Amino acid sequence: MALRLVQVNFKARNDSALGRFWAEALGWGVSSEGPGVTNVEPVGFTWPDAAAVCVDVVSVPDPETVKYRAHLDLATTSAAHHKELVAHLLALGATPADVGQGDVPWTVLADPEGNVFCVLEPRPIYRDTGPIATVVVNCADPRAMARFWSEATDWTLHELTDDHARLRSAKGVGPYLELLRTSGVETVWNRVHLDLMPYPGDDQAAEVARLRALGAADADVGQGDVPWVCLADPEGNEFCVLTPG
Repeated sequence: MALRLVQVNFKARNDSALGRFWAEALGWGVSSEGPGVTNVEPVGFTWPDAAAVCVDVVSVPDPETVKYRAHLDLATTSAAHHKELVAHLLALGATPADVGQGDVPWTVLADPEGNVFCVLEPRPIYRDTGPIATVVVNCADPRAMARFWSEATDWTLHELTDDHARLRSAKGVGPYLELLRTSGVETVWNRVHLDLMPYPGDDQAAEVARLRALGAADADVGQGDVPWVCLADPEGNEFCVLTPG
């Protein structure tokens, strides 16, 4: 039994506008599974597939303004590409962001609704990830979080130190999941969270029970009666377990 990381979920005041931004930012297409939801994925992509972690933008009345613990890092292939991509993103409506990063080789931006993300300088490790290099989750204990997430998913642990952990799909494609040591305690729900999906034929309830045994806890983010299950990892980061597909 295992779960797949299939998408990153953004809460937004205007899902279609924010979805268009991310589609243009990533060079992907948009679709919609229903009112208030904009799906952003590669053109011609059959979801789900380990080759890409997609973006799901969901409209909510008033997204919280919080200190984000999950964000995207975008990949670039050269110094020129980095410069061009930053200029393109600024033209789309992104703005420079200061999160205390100081003098670093990457660029920190915020999307039109204030979600912070990074445009990385060229790094060989991300040369084959696609436009999203990595999904970053801030945490206090990367070693403990790596144990949870490597057991929760079928992703392979590639690197582990006291300061960070790096996982990737066992198929060796798509972006990485990186757990980065930071300070700060989770006090409110995230505007950005991860969505996991069981494989076809697996049982959602059994997977949820397995996650609880690993240290996950039930989470109430006002979801009401929905087919997915909201949980929080051992450090309080919310995520959802979708129905098998």
